Parts: sequence; structure tokens; C-alpha cells
Amino acid sequence: MLKPQNPSLMPILIGGCLIILVSFAIRASFGVFQIPIAEEFGWLRADFSMAIAIQNLAWGIGQPIFGAFAERFGDKRALVLGVFLYAAGLILSSFAVTPGQHWTLEVLVGFGIAGTGFGVLLAVVGRAASDENRSMALAIVTAAGSAGQVIGAPVAEWLLSFLPWQTVFLAFAAAIVSTLLFLPLLGNAKPASRTELEETLGEVLGKAFRDPSYVLIFLGFFSCGYQLAFVTAHFPALVTEMCGAIDPSGTLASLGVSTTSALGAVSISIIGLANIVGTLTAGWLGQRFTKKYLLAGIYTLRTIAAAAFIVFPITPTSVILFSVAMGSLWLATVPLTSGLVAHIYGLRYMGTLYGFVFLSHQIGSFVGVWLGGRMYDIYGDYTAVWWVGVAVGAFSAIVHLPVKEVPLQSRMAAAA
Repeated sequence: MLKPQNPSLMPILIGGCLIILVSFAIRASFGVFQIPIAEEFGWLRADFSMAIAIQNLAWGIGQPIFGAFAERFGDKRALVLGVFLYAAGLILSSFAVTPGQHWTLEVLVGFGIAGTGFGVLLAVVGRAASDENRSMALAIVTAAGSAGQVIGAPVAEWLLSFLPWQTVFLAFAAAIVSTLLFLPLLGNAKPASRTELEETLGEVLGKAFRDPSYVLIFLGFFSCGYQLAFVTAHFPALVTEMCGAIDPSGTLASLGVSTTSALGAVSISIIGLANIVGTLTAGWLGQRFTKKYLLAGIYTLRTIAAAAFIVFPITPTSVILFSVAMGSLWLATVPLTSGLVAHIYGLRYMGTLYGFVFLSHQIGSFVGVWLGGRMYDIYGDYTAVWWVGVAVGAFSAIVHLPVKEVPLQSRMAAAA
């Protein structure tokens, strides 16, 4: 766990965890709305999928923008802006009645997630933590996002049982605004070192993008976004339609679940619950072992789990087993990837540099969500797009191996 150090770290950790918990609880619930919204308006599956895909792409584009905004104007101002964009997107979406309206408004939601998510909060915590504590501190904040996922989908499913989806969106808007109460806990992040302050943002970005290791990290994060966004947006529907109504093993009854529709929401919750353990474990391992090899191992295990799930018959039991396996690997990549960026390129512009890497993640998210809906409409199931996810997972396992896990300044000094 964390070693004694900067006394301001604990309130910063608490504040960051509370904000990201609420933000990610809402974000993780959108897959639950897919069937109710599509049925109400008679949309194709691809119509709603496009809205979520645009949300993920806007999140990715917004991440480096918010990282740079926070470094220029302050973390709290970036978070306030993110909160209000998030709330505005949710409120306006509750009045949308056409696919085009949803697509447009999801840009606001995506930017809101960027302003209240990993790029800003991990940079705040990363700067406040010492070198020996950073990996674990980043893992704790990431795990809080998973805790939000545990509650987000089931809460949305419960609210939808007695409220229209429009009212649930309004309730979620109020919830994200309430996170402004946690801003005082963030205090002031630890300032960057004199050496880091001597470099401009442009210089740091230029060095990073000329470095093959940064490009490999960028490319490797694509599959993480593809897999996570596809599962979040489509797995509840996949479970509902492919799992079947027969449950001879008694898995549904043992969970207190009466339908496969509810099992779809519960599966997202199980993934989030398992990921709390998986992410904290990844943070602990990241303090002791080479991060690039840990990342390669995580992507390899994800590839095996995804391939096994689609090869064998899909049953309530296999859904639970896959949810536990995938959940333990779900966001375990985030503290390792963000910690790798901080270790190689320093803390001053960690938010912006991680933000650009995260853009790759969100391009993958866009592709995973949109392609899932598009290929479902063409083929009538998710099998083909699932195998694409298996392939990109294997690709990410390979591209992390050549990364040079040495500070860029040290490499440049050695080469001089």
C-alpha cells in the first residue's frame, strides 16, 4: 500500500476518487439505455451505437485539451468546466428524439467525461504522489472509477424500472453537478521540478512524438479502448439476446436475477467489482516490476479470455466467469500506462501527454462501439466484431514489448 509521504496526498486521493466514481458510474450505465431508447423511437442498433461512439471519440479528443487547460489554468477550473459540460449534455439529451440530436449532444457528454476523468485527475494525483507511491496512488483512483462501474449500470437498470429514461438522464445530471462539493479536497497539487518547468509544452510534445516508445504506447492503448467500450455499450444487449432463457445451473437465481436482461446489467457491475481488485493489484505490481511487461501480460490474458468466451457456448455461468476474468484486467492498464508516461516523460505535462495517449484509447472506443452496432445490423449478432477485439488485443500485447522504459532525459543524455 501507500508509504508515508506528502500529507496532502490523502485528501487529494479522496477527492479524486469521489469525483471519478460518480463520473464513471454514469458513463458505465449508457449500455443499459440502448434497448429502451431504440425501442421507443424504432432506431436501428447502429443509431444508438453511433451516439455512444461519438461520446467516446469526443472524450478522447477532449482529454489532451482538458489536460493542457488544467496545466495552464488550474485543475479545479478544468474540473468545473467538465462538470457543467457533462450535465448540459445529459439534460439536453433527455429531450432528444432523433439519432442526429443524440449524436450532437453526446459531444458535450464526451467532453464532460474528459474534464472529470482520468486525464485531469490522474495528473493531479500523480503530481502529489512520490515516485515510490505513484503507481499505487494512480491505481487507487482508477479503482474508484471501477467502483462507479459497479453501481452505475444496476442503478440505471433500477431507475428505469419505474422512471422513463429521460428522467434518469436528469437525475444523472444532478449527480455529476454534486461532485463540485468535492473540489476543496483536491487542494493544490505538488509543483513540478525546476528542470521540468524549463521545457515548454511544445518542446515536450515534440520530443514525445519523435520517440518510438511513445508511439508504441499510443498504438497499444487502442485495443484497450476498443474492448472496454464495446463491452460497456453492447455486452448487456449481447447477454440478453444470446444467453437464452434457460438457466439449468441456477446462476441467475443465485445472483437474485430473474432475467437475462438484468444479467446484462449485473455483468457490467461484476466487471467493475473484479476490476477494483485487478487495478489495485496492477498498481502494486507496477511499483515492483517493469510496466511494459505487465501491460503485455494483461493484453495477452484479455485476448485469451475473449477468445474462450466466444468459442464456448454462452450461458449465464460463462457470462459470470468472463465478467470476473475481464474485470480483473479491465482498467488495470490505466495506472500502468499513465505511470509509464510519467516515468518516461516527467510530471509537468503528464496530463497532456497521457491525454494524447488516451486519445488512441478513445479512437478504439469509437471503433468498438460503432462497429459493434454496424456489424450487428449486418450479421444479426456480435460474433465478427468480437473476433476483431481479440485480434487487436493480441496486437497490443506485442507492441508494448519494444518500449524503452527509461526516462527520456536519461536516454538523451546517454546519446549525447
